[in-house]
Parts: sequence; C-alpha cells; structure tokens
Amino acid sequence: MKSPPLLSPCLSWKRMAGIFFLPFISSGFAPRFKQEENFMLGRAHPSQPRFNWSHLTPLELKNRSVGLGTESTGRGKPHFTLEGHKFLIFGGSIHYFRVPREYWRDRLLKLKACGFNTVTTYVPWNLHEPERGKFDFSGNLDLEAFVLMAAEIGLWVILRPGRYICSEMDLGGLPSWLLQDPRLLLRTTNKSFIEAVEKYFDHLIPRVIPLQYRQAGPVIAVQVENEYGSFNKDKTYMPYLHKALLRRGIVELLLTSDVLAAINLQKLHQDTFNQLHKVQPVRSRQPVNMENLPINNGSGQSYGLVLYEKSICSGGRLRAHAHDVAQVFLDETMIGILNENNKDLHIPELRDCRYLRILVENQGRVNFSWQIQNEQKGITGSVSINNSSLEGFTIYSLEMKMSFFERLRSATWKPVPDSHQGPAFYCGTLKAGPSPKDTFLSLLNWNYGFVFINGRNLGRYWNIGPQKTLYLPGVWLHPEDNEVILFEKMMSGSDIKSTDKPTL
Repeated sequence: MKSPPLLSPCLSWKRMAGIFFLPFISSGFAPRFKQEENFMLGRAHPSQPRFNWSHLTPLELKNRSVGLGTESTGRGKPHFTLEGHKFLIFGGSIHYFRVPREYWRDRLLKLKACGFNTVTTYVPWNLHEPERGKFDFSGNLDLEAFVLMAAEIGLWVILRPGRYICSEMDLGGLPSWLLQDPRLLLRTTNKSFIEAVEKYFDHLIPRVIPLQYRQAGPVIAVQVENEYGSFNKDKTYMPYLHKALLRRGIVELLLTSDVLAAINLQKLHQDTFNQLHKVQPVRSRQPVNMENLPINNGSGQSYGLVLYEKSICSGGRLRAHAHDVAQVFLDETMIGILNENNKDLHIPELRDCRYLRILVENQGRVNFSWQIQNEQKGITGSVSINNSSLEGFTIYSLEMKMSFFERLRSATWKPVPDSHQGPAFYCGTLKAGPSPKDTFLSLLNWNYGFVFINGRNLGRYWNIGPQKTLYLPGVWLHPEDNEVILFEKMMSGSDIKSTDKPTL
C-alpha cells in the first residue's frame, strides 16, 4: 500500500467475531432440566473429565440419526449429546455478511485454532431481501457457501436466521420497508407481518434444509427467534414461528436466545444542489418518509439521506418532524438544525421567493425494544410555516449504495478549493501497490461524513471520535487506482492517509 493516498477533492456519502455460549433451550422446543442448587461461591467442584471430540466433526461423523440432544446424569446435571456421545459446545460467532468473503476461510480457521468446535451466525433478513420480493444470496451473502466452508474446516454450525436478529444492526435486521404500513406490527402475528415472514421463509428455509445435520450437513441447531422474552408483545408469535420452521422441514434442535446462562456550516456553493438532479426519480404533494419513497421497485429507501425541496415566498415559524437530524437551508445558506428534540425553526422574512431545502440523515434505527415499531426516517408528517402546511415537494434520495454511485458518476464534477463548506460529495483516487493489503484510513481534518471505496461503504467518520480510522479490507482494493468518494456534511479536509494500525 502506498501511503498517503492521493485525494483530489471534486464537488458533485458489531460485531465481526465474538464469543458465543449456547443459551438454554427454550421451553416447549426441547426438554429442560433443573440444575442442582449447590453452586455456592467458593465451593470446590471436581474437575471435569477431558473429552475426545475428534470423531465428532462434520467430516468424520458419517452415521447420523439423532443429532444434537440433551441428557441428564443421575445427579441431575444436564449436558448436550451429539449422536449419543456427550458433547460440549464451544461456539464462536462470525457474521458472514460482515466479513469480506475472501476472508471467511481465514476467520473460520482462526476460530478453529482457538479451540472452538462450533460457529454461530445470524441470517440478516434486511440484507437478503433489500427490496420486497427481491432476494439476494450471492457474493458476501452466500449463506450456503459459508456454512459448507465451516463444515470443510471441521466446525459445526448453529444457525440464527432472522426475522429479528438484534446483532447491533439497523432495525435489528428487519427490512425497513416493513415500516411503510403503520398498521403492520413488527414481531407479532399481525397479518401483514406474517405474510412477509412466510415469503421470506419460502426463500430462506429451502436453502437451509440440505445443510442440516441429518442431511449430512453441519447445522446442528436453529434459532427460532432472538431475544423475544424481553419483547413479548404477542403470546402466539413464538408458537407460530416454531410451526413455520417445522412444516418447512427443519428437524434439528430448535432454540431461542432469551435466558442466557453465560457467557454546523453556514453556506453552500452555488451549484451544490444542482448535482442532485442527476441522482434520484421523486415529486410529491406532501413530504414522504424514507421508507415510503416510491423507489426501489416500491420498497422505499433504507439508508442514507433524503433532501426535501420546496419554493417558499414568506418566512415565519417552520415546523417539521425530522428523523434523525436535518440541516435546513434557504437556497444554499444553512439557517438551522431540526431533530427529534427540536422541531421548530424561525425563517427570516423574505424579499423574494427562495428554495427551502431540508437535508435529513438517517443515523440508524434502533435494534432493540418495542421502539423498533416507530423507526421511520426522513420527514414524518407535514411541514408547515406559521401553521400553514406546505405542498409540492421535490424529493431526492441519497441512498449511498452501489446503484446510487453508478448514477452519481454521470454528474458533472468540478474542482474545489482546499477547504470547501457544505454538504458535498468529493471524489479522489487511492493508489495501491500490485498486491493490496488490509489498511486503515485516517480522515485528517475532515469533520463528519461517510467514506466509500470502489462503491463499498466503509462507514461514518466524525472528528469528535472516538474512532479515528476506518478499516479497509485489502480484498476490496484494486491494484493501482481505486475510486474514493466522500460525503462530507460540514467542511472538507485536506487529505486521507492510510496506516497499518487502527486508532480506535
């Protein structure tokens, strides 16, 4: 990697691996055993005997019939069994969708080298069905390839398929298009939600069936739902999911993870917003929240930012509900901020008609609690000045995904000074050697925004920290030239540098 990379500013946007200890089996899905009550602090216990599990690996265990189960000794201590043999699960989590596919084998081998015999992984619904009815199990989302690779390396698999996975993921892994209908109740037997679940299962579960233990695959257990005990809004929801999995052919041990027993800028350049006309297709009488924008084949927008534009000819008290943070402009001059705690803003009296522009950023949806039901982003509700509703908005979607950058490349890019104010896109070139390695990017003197390398999102940067560098996998780099695009909300910095060590 050549350092520092060259950046020519041009105008024109948790867990990868972690220890996982198997939760207790959910009541109703498999037998439970009462633990002895003699686990007193300081009391000595006989050391556990060592077990030889060398024959209990996916490649070695040929004769299969009973799979993962539970038994209890005469003293009442429960334990797991695999094909009738006493079996202790040492599980580590690797989320295939968060690790570059080229690194899957490396990460799985490292997990095995640490002494683990099982890998657990979530299945993110929002990534596999990004648009309603459009499913993706390719590339970095190739679940089957990941599971089979784990088996080849000698690891069993505990699969934790979504609906909801939590996983420090936007909306807990639920697709944002579910929020289009305010009557749809997430994680319940609400008819609209169940219909969406059924269609998702119809695509997901047939891929899982041949990966099961009794089909000579490595999947020894499947999670029914994640952490529903703390949500618990519908008593019939878990039994429904249980039956939905069984009738599609899931025969391995079913479990649930509930009772864990272990372990600001002042003005913009004149042409800043003109570039947005080259981006993306919306005009609406009223503002439309992100999830209900008529884009992506009717599935709305999931991430990024939305710009709402309307011509106004008088000032007064502006009121709007913006989620999460909105910058408000008159033409190219910023006049204030709106957020969930600040819904009002004074617009000065106008001599001539001006453009009111409201740029709203989605800073992420909560992934836990009943609050997930109310995580629509953008402007929700009407926009008014002096209690008079505004109508006739032009709305621009800045979704910041691969297809967005394809459209963005057709925009006219212009050189800018060393320091430039305003929400703006910046493009540049990062030059790499013939065999690029993993590196970390340091955004020197930049303020707040997002970094993309060859169309891949590396994440947010913010000058207040705590994270000062962004991880860039070497496999995402091309030898020689690589496209770098930044979306900076406040003021441009001077350059970008790569470093071998992160600053976290």
